[in-house]
Amino acid sequence: MKILIAEDDAASRRLLQASLERWGYEVLTASNGAEAWQALDGPAAPELAILDWMMPEIDGLEICRRVRAGSPSLPTYIILLTARGKREDIVLGLQGGADDYVTKPFDLEELRARLQVGVRIVQLQRALAIRVRELEDALKRVKQLQGLIPICCYCKKIRDDENYWQQVENYISEHSDAQFSHGICPDCYTKYVQPEIDKMGTVGDIER
Repeated sequence: MKILIAEDDAASRRLLQASLERWGYEVLTASNGAEAWQALDGPAAPELAILDWMMPEIDGLEICRRVRAGSPSLPTYIILLTARGKREDIVLGLQGGADDYVTKPFDLEELRARLQVGVRIVQLQRALAIRVRELEDALKRVKQLQGLIPICCYCKKIRDDENYWQQVENYISEHSDAQFSHGICPDCYTKYVQPEIDKMGTVGDIER
């Protein structure tokens, strides 16, 4: 999974990068807020980000606000990293759009555990997005068979949008995932099939 590290301190940034790559993540880095926002502002934005609060040009909290102000289909999970550890700072960071908050100096194993939580959240978001698309597609297919459908009162054929008359089963098959197997109802058996059977029996008797 791809993660953005936005940290203006070069030593901290290299430590984070080395640790995350060792844990199996694909890492992007930014040395200031402008670079971080450029990486997050687009369709190819990473699904997780570790943002230092205090950065040149754009601070981490402002980036959180900008990310949440948009409407991405899969929002980035953001961990805010800062030396500001007071309760009001944590509240401010979370209210600004961060999903989690880690204070400096941070413990690498704690950070790893918090990243694992972020990965689980992202995976759930992915699964939910897939399910929503499936439901939307299913709803579209259902809607295709709604509304006024012109049908012949004699032969029961249906007229499509191109003014072509076709059998009911052909029309429904083209507009849904329904499939048909054919049988004979009791009324049609009595009306059509039985007379043919009786006629064949009469012909046999005559030939004998």
